[in-house]
Amino acid sequence: MPLRDEPPDELKRLPAAWYRGHAWVHWTMTIDGRKRGWLDETMHFRVRELLVHTCHRYSLVCAGYCLMPDHGHFLLMGTSADSDQVAAVEFFRRGWNRLLRERDMKLQRQAFDHVLVESERNPQAFEDVLLYIFRNPERAGLVEAWEEWPFLGSVAAGYPDVDPRERKGWWARFWTIHNKETTRNKEMGG
Repeated sequence: MPLRDEPPDELKRLPAAWYRGHAWVHWTMTIDGRKRGWLDETMHFRVRELLVHTCHRYSLVCAGYCLMPDHGHFLLMGTSADSDQVAAVEFFRRGWNRLLRERDMKLQRQAFDHVLVESERNPQAFEDVLLYIFRNPERAGLVEAWEEWPFLGSVAAGYPDVDPRERKGWWARFWTIHNKETTRNKEMGG
C-alpha cells in the first residue's frame, strides 16, 4: 500500500510561454499500451481532418506529421502571437481519443514534446527534424522509402494540396504558406 496518494509521474513541461505564440514544437503521442490496429486510410483521413480544425482554431500549421501503427509525430508551428499549443494539443487529443474509442483504444495519458530552440530553427536543422518525423516508417521497416508511407503529410488550413512527397519546390511552398499565414494573423492583430 502506498504511503501517500500522489499522481502518477508526469513528464515535466516547460513554462507555458514556450508553447505560445510562434513556438515550434515536435509532439509525439503514443497509443496506450502501444496497441496497434487503429491505423487505416479512414482513420488517417479523420485524424487529418481533426488536425486541420485544430490548426485553424489555434493559428497553427503542421509542417509535418507521421502516423505510425502505435504512435504519431506532429511538428506544429504557431502563426500568431495568440497561438497556444498546449490548448491545441489538448483539443486535438480529446478528438483523437474519441476516434480511438471506436477501436477500444486511447492515447497514453500525456504527449511528449520537444520545443525547437533557436539552433534548431535554421533551415537545415528544421529540415532534419522533419525528415526524422517522415522517416519513421523507414526506420521501422514498414517501407523502403518514406514517400511510400500513406499516413504522413503536412497541414495548413486552406491549403489542401500541401504534400511533402512533392519534393521539388515543397520546402519553398511550405515556407511561403507559413509566412503568408503569419503575416495575415499579424495584420489581424494576432
